[in-house]
Amino acid sequence: MGDYRTVSLWFDQLAEPLRPRPALAGDLDVDVAVVGAGFTGLWTAYYLQAAEPSIRIAVLEKEVAGFGASGRNGGWCSALFPVGASTLAREAGRAAATAQYAAMRDSVAEVVRVTETEEIDADVVMGGTVVLARSVPQLQRAREEVAESTEFGLGVTLLDEAAARARLDATGVLGASYTPHCAALQPAKLVRVLADVVAQRGALIAENTTVARLDPHAVATDRGTVRADYVIRATEGYTAQLPGSKRVLAPVYSLIIATEPLDDAVWDEIGLSERETFSDHRHLIIYGQRSADGRLVFGGRGAPYHYASRISAGYDRVPAVFAALQASLVDLFPVLRDVAITHRWGGPLGIARDWHASVGLERTTGLGWAGGYVGDGVATANLAGRTLTDLILGRDSELTRLPWVGHRSRRWEPEPLRWLGANAGLRAMTWADAAEQRRGRPSRLASVVTAMMGT
Repeated sequence: MGDYRTVSLWFDQLAEPLRPRPALAGDLDVDVAVVGAGFTGLWTAYYLQAAEPSIRIAVLEKEVAGFGASGRNGGWCSALFPVGASTLAREAGRAAATAQYAAMRDSVAEVVRVTETEEIDADVVMGGTVVLARSVPQLQRAREEVAESTEFGLGVTLLDEAAARARLDATGVLGASYTPHCAALQPAKLVRVLADVVAQRGALIAENTTVARLDPHAVATDRGTVRADYVIRATEGYTAQLPGSKRVLAPVYSLIIATEPLDDAVWDEIGLSERETFSDHRHLIIYGQRSADGRLVFGGRGAPYHYASRISAGYDRVPAVFAALQASLVDLFPVLRDVAITHRWGGPLGIARDWHASVGLERTTGLGWAGGYVGDGVATANLAGRTLTDLILGRDSELTRLPWVGHRSRRWEPEPLRWLGANAGLRAMTWADAAEQRRGRPSRLASVVTAMMGT
């Protein structure tokens, strides 16, 4: 890729010149080979180095560190996990579900701790998340979320209309759910400096190096073969590009827009005085934050799934989706009607067939993995890195006993069923939101689609 600053607002804000590190210089022997220099791969290297300073690590990246979702996301570091606590309890038991969610909350705090310890200026503010309810069905879902939170001790509270508007004064607000367990941050600053830290401590980060194949104890690339005791797949939304992996994780695109910096009077009208991240309880996900330089960053689903799990730079920018995002933003905040949109970007995230994030290691082959974060990967990748460290080092720990460890999702359907199902689901959720807004009652269609998707 030519100008990496066009990847996202976050990359555009970086002070450093975005020059790739040298590519792999030929065959290499290491202890651990990591494929992918995003948060998952870099956190794995970071914690391995802390545990075993002499360990030999190679991180292999097709583009530059943070090129994927780690440098493009909405800037949330949240305790969200794609499998709900009640569902996880049915799968693995109440204690396991509670432990998983406690580990997610700890991971948010751990990311904040590392930014302080390593003096990483990533614009981190622990403002929590407010999820608005703007219709009667959305308010019902907010109450259900809070009830589940109370049952499992997740720390989510219900806000009445006045308390919700005090945090975020959008149109049509009836209430909201709120959790303190989320930080807003500048993800590209974090991932790029994390790469520097890992490299300074002895890991090889080989950029502009394309991985052709993962084998037991080896990675074949266009620049040579890396032999390793352990090979870690940390490719998340780009996993489908690896041979034999098209049906492992579906690459689903999420797109984002960012306004010009807003003046204080506009922010006084909107809110987010504590830099809360925000969403609402509609079915088709939206998400936003107030950036450190006073922009409103706003994203959401809506881009189509592309046939055969194709990934292309052209899919990062879909004018119709950007227009829909801007319309949703103005619907929420009419004061932004004439505000300029300065940045538009997007990228793929990884979704497993059962929407279940997972991490694991096959000790016989040395092959490990983490991914399927469904867009909530900033804190989850940190948990994955710490967990993979314990798995590689053979430690029996609280982390290695969490229920997502070793989970195997079934593969996605072959084409054209995958394309038909994914895009039908997208359309259905769009229709469900519109129907709920008109009729004021929960959508049966949304319930059917949720059950079919296995979420």
